[in-house]
Amino acid sequence: MTDQPCDTPETLAWYLVHTKPRLEETALTHLERQAYECYLPRLMVEKIKRGKATMVSEPMFPRYLFVRLDASGQGQSWSPIRSTQGVSRLVHFGNTPAKADAQLVALLRSREQSLPAERLFTPGQQVRVAEGPFAGIEAIYQTSDAEQRAMILIEILSKTVRLKIDAAALRKAG
Repeated sequence: MTDQPCDTPETLAWYLVHTKPRLEETALTHLERQAYECYLPRLMVEKIKRGKATMVSEPMFPRYLFVRLDASGQGQSWSPIRSTQGVSRLVHFGNTPAKADAQLVALLRSREQSLPAERLFTPGQQVRVAEGPFAGIEAIYQTSDAEQRAMILIEILSKTVRLKIDAAALRKAG
């Protein structure tokens, strides 16, 4: 009789955990502290924070993360997951826990590394000035500079004019 480890690749699978609103990081931290292998896919997104455009890391799938569990019943207990801080529940289809394909998780991990940061505005996008002397005027976003200022094109007296403005003063038009 040979001893086989209970964590062979055949018995381990990725499952989906539903978290409480905006507590994905909390759930991830607390699950990892309990020695669960977890994965939270993230995106880099440009956001306006304290009046400045900054890059922040956000969950790719808000309120969801993956946890790798032993399906054989011989590994770590699944029971503590329900009461982990930040976790709402383990996702189920009927009475069966929702299993995610390992290839999907591998694909997400590789894509996460190669995805470009998501910018607040893209060149050529229609924007509206929300603050300042040009408030309410629509413009065309051109680019941003190192000082977090945006270059836009506005039309004044039938002439297109370039203007530098704080990115925080812009909103998406429409």
